[in-house]
Amino acid sequence: MKLTGAQALIKSLEMEGVDVMFGLPGGCILPAYDPLLESKIRHILVRHEQGAGHMAEGYAHVTGRPGVAMVTSGPAATNIVTPLCDAYMDSIPIVVITGQVSRPMIGTDGFQECDTVGITRPVTKHNELILDPDDIPRLVHEAFYIATTGRPGPVLLDLPKDVLQAEIDWYWPDSIDLPGYKPTVKGHPRMIKEAARLITESRRPVLYVGGGILKSHAAEALRALADLTGIPVVTTLMARGAFPDDHPLCLGMPGMHGNFTAVTSMQHADLLIALGARFDDRVTGRVGAFAPDAQIIHVDVDPAELGKIRRPDVPIVGDCKSVIEDLVAALVALGGAEVQADRSEWIAQLHRWQEEYPLVYGDVEEGGALKPQMVIETLRDACPDDTIVASGVGQHQMWASQYWKFNHPYTWVNSGGLGTMGFAVPASIGAKVGRPDKMVWAVDGDGCFQMTAQELVTASTEHIPVKIAILNNSYLGMVRQWQEMFYEERYSEVYLSPDLPDYVKWAEAMGCAGFRVDTPEDVAPTIEKANSINDRPVVIDFRTDSSEKVFPMVAAGASNDDVLTAPGVQPGLELRRSTKER
Repeated sequence: MKLTGAQALIKSLEMEGVDVMFGLPGGCILPAYDPLLESKIRHILVRHEQGAGHMAEGYAHVTGRPGVAMVTSGPAATNIVTPLCDAYMDSIPIVVITGQVSRPMIGTDGFQECDTVGITRPVTKHNELILDPDDIPRLVHEAFYIATTGRPGPVLLDLPKDVLQAEIDWYWPDSIDLPGYKPTVKGHPRMIKEAARLITESRRPVLYVGGGILKSHAAEALRALADLTGIPVVTTLMARGAFPDDHPLCLGMPGMHGNFTAVTSMQHADLLIALGARFDDRVTGRVGAFAPDAQIIHVDVDPAELGKIRRPDVPIVGDCKSVIEDLVAALVALGGAEVQADRSEWIAQLHRWQEEYPLVYGDVEEGGALKPQMVIETLRDACPDDTIVASGVGQHQMWASQYWKFNHPYTWVNSGGLGTMGFAVPASIGAKVGRPDKMVWAVDGDGCFQMTAQELVTASTEHIPVKIAILNNSYLGMVRQWQEMFYEERYSEVYLSPDLPDYVKWAEAMGCAGFRVDTPEDVAPTIEKANSINDRPVVIDFRTDSSEKVFPMVAAGASNDDVLTAPGVQPGLELRRSTKER
């Protein structure tokens, strides 16, 4: 069967089970858009290429399947670099297809030419400039395999226009041959036995759970491990929902803005079992002061992560699900729950910290602005338990992670490693496309919203009824918080106009229902009204207190013992001092 390169590309995507893709056509990629007219693949036309990438990420976050985006060359390719980097940092499987100038034009500074492969090499798991049209089926097949195996990540295929126009004899590869790429799945049996021994002996252990649990579909295995051993669990920002927040052993989120008990449990642990986590700086604080008394078991599918930040006592390379299942079997062989060390004092201590240092915020002052935490709590209580929440980046992201209760995996979509403002709106659209049966809310800030709000036009025209809650404090809130705390209240370029734009009019202009909420009494009724609208997107402008800050907080470069539960309040430091005195 003779096909053009473009037809082979679309057929290859169909062979990979792609049912939806996000993109924007242009000159060099035009040949690939023509066969889409006969394809069963749903194409969602975005308003900016960055939106296509983040939508592909949102889709991948909630489905576990690779998201696909297709854009043209030059500025379109550079516009999608941010989503590629975001997916690379957070290990999100996406496949991005870019157009390129025809082969004779490469290197001539042709119109809309850029070195896409060179630009994206540092922010992709793999990329490829396809110079032979006969390679298209094979390289598409390999792209999906690479994106979804081992440590997931983004893969980019760059296709010159004349390669898309050339003819090939169609084929579909029946195998993958990638010398040198053989991800380790099974953990080393000796290391697993040693990990089981350390676990049974530990009196103050903590399961330090990262996003790798979700990537390996290991949530059930994790729960089995926690239930067997009775070990408390902290879930990083990327792992929210991997372990139910309502489980008695769940301590919540650790890190720079984690709750006191989660942060302090790691500082006082004698064993950290790190599962699919990478000891990033937002969790560890100053590395030399992090968990000083703890031995480390570190499980990760990426061997480069083992020892990169903290040297593990028991390193285990492998898929989290496989390793945890083998670890549970090894623990059962040792005697299971019956041979675990006595941890009653440790659990009691954690409960005391939870009671003494809960998350708190103040009441709304008479005539004052809304408390953002109250908005999140009200929204949480008004939505189904399995609602998918996407967030932008900043204060609203931290409040959403702190105050929402995540009891199901794949219900939290956010930008962790890169911290991409503007992520929430397009990512929520991708998430809703991937899970149309779920309610999807984006929690955004006014600064983030203004970066990518045009994608709500995409949502309206494509009938994707996402819901957006803007926590509008008229500031770049997290930057303002840092300037207040660390720059002597010298507020430089963080103030956003409280009156511009008019978010209700803007929402309506984009085909959405728009609401504004100024008083606590209107929060719940407006959310209820938004939840009843399912024929178009909804935007609610919540006017929140600009002076509100995110606590707890560990300042950048500080020890986690210095965690502030409120301005000037450092109970963790006092606990560490008293421990040393004993």
